[in-house]
Amino acid sequence: MYETTYYRASSVSDATSKLAGTEDGKFLAGGQTLVPTMKQRLAAPSDLIDVSGIEALRSISVDGDVVTVGASCTHAQVAGSGDVATAIPALAALAGGIGDPAVRARGTIGGSIANNDPAADYPAACLGLGATIVTDSREIPADDFFVGMFETALEEGEMITAVKFPKAAKAGYAKFPNPASRYAMVGVLAAQAADGVRVAVTGAGNDGVFRHAALETALGADWSAAATEGVTTDAGDMLADIHGSAEYRAHLVAVIAGRAVDNS
Repeated sequence: MYETTYYRASSVSDATSKLAGTEDGKFLAGGQTLVPTMKQRLAAPSDLIDVSGIEALRSISVDGDVVTVGASCTHAQVAGSGDVATAIPALAALAGGIGDPAVRARGTIGGSIANNDPAADYPAACLGLGATIVTDSREIPADDFFVGMFETALEEGEMITAVKFPKAAKAGYAKFPNPASRYAMVGVLAAQAADGVRVAVTGAGNDGVFRHAALETALGADWSAAATEGVTTDAGDMLADIHGSAEYRAHLVAVIAGRAVDNS
């Protein structure tokens, strides 16, 4: 690991002001991606601004039809929240299936979506539920937030403070996990949202998480696992690696989407 300077921020304004004064600083929450990357000397931030102790980022609240999750809430906190389980059971179930207990105890929702790993679970939750990502300066609809593999609409120095999830009439999540990492080889969140059926796919796309128009049309006409049968996905748009070919992932998308509907 290269030398770095560590700060512990006391507030959102403190964190952003500290970052602004660095040469190449990074926010640090759970550190589940950044710290291992630094240990492998694949990243060398000049400064780390730890936001995990900011109380304002660690709360979960429900206001009418909106569930607001603070950016520093851990996966375990989301999974164990009675408010989340009551309002959006699919979100609690998704959080409970991330990694292992150690990862869930440290990893945060804000860090996950800021990193936008193409196999992460939370991007599917955000896109599939039509969430809004709140930062220190604006609010970004999920449809505009995820712009490519490991890429988001965040500006330099912009900090995620919360995610607002609207309740859905029905929602379900399912994934085919890598048995070692528990990352999704294919994960699907399907929801009957206020603006219609939304289906988000993670773990499979060449360009990261994406909405599946054909599945949305099929499920909009018939909300059943049977409706996903026969819906195809272009293998040319899929990832291929040692764990599965593009054709394999393309086949799995409809299968996992059916399971997500069954889980709703």
